[in-house]
Amino acid sequence: MTPSSVFQLVYPWTKPPLVASAPMLNIASARLVVSVSAAGGLGFLAGGFDVSALESNLEEAVQLTKESDSQCQEYYTTSGILPIGVGFLNWGADLAKSIAAIKKYRPCAVWLFGPKSIPEDLLPWAEQVRAVTNSQTKIWVQVGTVSEAVSVAEALAPDVLVIQGSDAGGHGLAQSASIITLLPEVKDALAARQLNKTVPLIAAGGIVDGRGIAASLALGASGAVMGTRFLASHEAKISRGYRDEVLRASDGGVSTVRSTVYDRARGILSWPQRYDGRGVINQSYIDSVEGGMSDEENRALYEEELRKGDAGWGPSARLTTYAGTGVGLVSETLSAADIVRNAQLDTERILQVLNSK
Repeated sequence: MTPSSVFQLVYPWTKPPLVASAPMLNIASARLVVSVSAAGGLGFLAGGFDVSALESNLEEAVQLTKESDSQCQEYYTTSGILPIGVGFLNWGADLAKSIAAIKKYRPCAVWLFGPKSIPEDLLPWAEQVRAVTNSQTKIWVQVGTVSEAVSVAEALAPDVLVIQGSDAGGHGLAQSASIITLLPEVKDALAARQLNKTVPLIAAGGIVDGRGIAASLALGASGAVMGTRFLASHEAKISRGYRDEVLRASDGGVSTVRSTVYDRARGILSWPQRYDGRGVINQSYIDSVEGGMSDEENRALYEEELRKGDAGWGPSARLTTYAGTGVGLVSETLSAADIVRNAQLDTERILQVLNSK
């Protein structure tokens, strides 16, 4: 059985190729992730580093799943497993509260990312998730280097490795490679240790349409994650100003940048040092990097900008627009269902054309 066919066995409502939506902090709401799963993908709810609202968000996801006219509803009714995943930022998320919510709501997967020490800090998460769900909740781990992938695969035996390349929006490793080279090198390293047949790889970073998914499959992935594309979805919990900036930005290699400025401006200082975040270049970044503005002044100006609402986003404004280098390929707002279906259909067409040559 191929890794890609395993997904349809474990997540029977999904359609190939597997398209997952990233657990984007404060944005990946119950409405978004249930819509993604109902369309044949796999949506990941944002658990983040503050899990105080996790149970209420999962309860909303349950109600939306029950109301959905989809295979997800049937799957949940017959299995009791919620057909969405939950993503945690492990450097801050409370383990006991998170495990209690997982035990109660039984999401189909958890996505682990951002531990202070990898893989050591992830071991209790994997062990306890498996214990309270009888391994029905699958373990996804996001990694950004070959060494991380190997160490996680050997220590945790994850069900899925999410291989995040440097083009990704939001947070990732400050030093990492493009998915073009990272994914095949990870695959080769796992194969050398005879781990490649047991751990499916999911590509992440710069993927916004069927072309990126088809390329990921060619590189050896069994599916793909999209984050930036879902920022311009009707179901995303996102301000109009943020969404409009995603639609405006182009040429993502030069209009976005990886930096810790955006975290410092917002007063989020607990990320491990090896991580930064990719966002659209704006005045907060320019003042800090080019103007030498202190973090204290930048943060004060950021707080003032929050009062402007949607006008606080833009190249001359200050509010953070996390987005990947594929942002220039996002030109319209669509429903999450249309995004999933279009991506899958486009991938299928591309593969058919390539196979016919």
